[in-house]
Amino acid sequence: MRTQLYREVRPPFGLLSHSGRVFVFYSIAVLLTGIAALLFADLLWRFGWSASGTLLLVLFSILFLLVAIGAVHSLYGFVLRRQGGGRRITQLGDYQNCTLEGTHSALIFPIFNEDVSAVYARLRATYESLVVAGQVTCFDFFILSDSTDPDRWLEEECRWFELTHRLDALGRIFYHRRRNHEGGKSGNVRNFLRNWGRSYRYFVIFDADSLMAGSTLVDLVKLMECHPAVGLIQTPPVLVNARSLFGRFQQFAVRLYGPLFAAGLNFWTQDGSTYWGHNAIIRTKPFMDLCDLPRLPGRKPFGGKILSHDFVEAALLGKENWQVWLAWDLPGSYEEGPGSSMASAQRDRRWCQGNLQHALLLFARGLRGTSRLQFLFGIFSYLAGPMWLLFLLIASSGAWYRKETGLSEIVVSGFTPFIHLSSRGHGLAVFGLVLGMCLLPKALALLELVLDSERQREFGGLARAVGSVVLETVFSTLHAPIQMMFHTQFVVATLLGYAIRWDPTQREIGATTWQAALCCHWGHTLLGIVWGTGMWWIDPRVFLWFVPVAAALALSVPFAVLSSSESLGLALQRRRWLLTPEERGPPPELVRFNIFNHLAPAVRTRTKDSGLKDVILDPCMNAIHVSLLVEQTKHPDESNSSGPLPEDSAKWFAVEERLLSGGPDSLTELEKEAVLEDPASLGRLHREVWIRAEEALAECWRAGFEVYTREHFESG
Repeated sequence: MRTQLYREVRPPFGLLSHSGRVFVFYSIAVLLTGIAALLFADLLWRFGWSASGTLLLVLFSILFLLVAIGAVHSLYGFVLRRQGGGRRITQLGDYQNCTLEGTHSALIFPIFNEDVSAVYARLRATYESLVVAGQVTCFDFFILSDSTDPDRWLEEECRWFELTHRLDALGRIFYHRRRNHEGGKSGNVRNFLRNWGRSYRYFVIFDADSLMAGSTLVDLVKLMECHPAVGLIQTPPVLVNARSLFGRFQQFAVRLYGPLFAAGLNFWTQDGSTYWGHNAIIRTKPFMDLCDLPRLPGRKPFGGKILSHDFVEAALLGKENWQVWLAWDLPGSYEEGPGSSMASAQRDRRWCQGNLQHALLLFARGLRGTSRLQFLFGIFSYLAGPMWLLFLLIASSGAWYRKETGLSEIVVSGFTPFIHLSSRGHGLAVFGLVLGMCLLPKALALLELVLDSERQREFGGLARAVGSVVLETVFSTLHAPIQMMFHTQFVVATLLGYAIRWDPTQREIGATTWQAALCCHWGHTLLGIVWGTGMWWIDPRVFLWFVPVAAALALSVPFAVLSSSESLGLALQRRRWLLTPEERGPPPELVRFNIFNHLAPAVRTRTKDSGLKDVILDPCMNAIHVSLLVEQTKHPDESNSSGPLPEDSAKWFAVEERLLSGGPDSLTELEKEAVLEDPASLGRLHREVWIRAEEALAECWRAGFEVYTREHFESG
């Protein structure tokens, strides 16, 4: 018999089966959509039905259903959170007394050209949190690098060496870099599992900006130990450390509304829940056996490598009856978000193509219904943008057609006998219903604060929380049309066959400049001005309904610049607006991370080829790098690539001689990469730089040697 997720049951939800939960949940959303669609259809009928009216009704129904589903998530989440312990992971009493004895888990950090000091500060904060929890011996840490920037690669190695010695963790914190970067993050994880997976019962995946409390990691392992039918447990990470205005709005919204959505999602998904690719614990053996991702048929962008791999991996586990849980109330899981609208759009561009790929998996044989629903909603989260734009364009064209033809509006009675409203009242009723669905999650979140005085204090008090919700509502109203345009561009580009490269996330982007914002948003600005002016010319009354969209697009450039400002974001923080619990009372893990990141040794100013020069000249860096290269040969990549080395040894020695006498500029990028990946060559080059006469070396080696000697031998 499979392990049951919830041991305590409370009516009304505890009496429902899994399929019953799905039926009840979506019945409410469909019922609300039916009411709204009927009201809207009756409104269209009163002004004269047409083919465009049919299309408007279809688009309205789909868009309203998506909004209603989100609102129902918050409604169920509110009820579950108020209901108490029967629905909570943290109150499953059977796991609290479990021991970790005999377990061995890996914490893996896949990175790709990231901010090295920040990544290692998060790793150290997690490590020391496990030390405080008294369970660090049950975990090993793996930094899995796919970095292609040589300077970052070598910095990663040096920081690894410093960290392991500082923590006395040699043999517990490991570093490995792949030569072959095939498959991106999922390929990096697959390579780890192929080399080390059989040594660990569980593994936890982190993102480069992830951080988790030691107590949370211990609880996750205990839950897995007590429930052997569970293959994966996902924690809902909260956003932290936001400084820009955009980041703080996102952080506040996720922290205040997010728990309601997570609890509501857990109501209907149950043991077939979702996986977001990080901050989750996974049972190693079934993941290795079942989650080797297939390549989709056809060419890019729909075919080939699966980009958004996490949903697919959860679906493959569920297909073989492994349970996937969402630990919606387990605290101590954190991540950082994008600091600007442009950085957020860059991330959405990658996710858009990945989610649209899932259309090919909707009807795959053997998948569970909950997995198909999650694929479907992932797809429509990006299709909603172009559908909303199409709805607005059709409505605008209808207003233009009436003006051009000179046809007067003839308002007739509706086809339903029970709606007795004027034409204006009818339109306001439709608008009010849509607005109510959009604002329901915010209202329920505020109601939860009203009913919980301790939670009020966590958000800076009820008055500030209400004011922050008002500010966030204005912000999201301005951001929604801009996001609509971005998503439309992304969907159209994908449908036209323009595939993207999955480049590293630009987490270090600062404030958006006016020039960058203008280059990105000039089209949106022009559209907003032309559209708004046109609607005013057509009918000033209709124009008023388009003001939010037209104004948001026309102001997209200043919105992008001002929302990325750290000074504005920090000014609101000082006045305790958009406050979150992690800011009011920072947990120890975040305090440690911020201290470690602040105290991290400064990175030497990077110049061209500075990493290559340092690893050849500096004995310590040379030894670290060479030893890691030798260790890497024991754990080859899937391709068994030995690096881009010249086959002819005479040509290879000529490359080394050119490097010594002419400096790095005399080599091609491929030759530099080959040097950095060949331990024997690095040993010879290091020896030659130190023993050769100065006149036989390039100027860069002589200058570097002088600096090194002055710093290490003459400072005392």
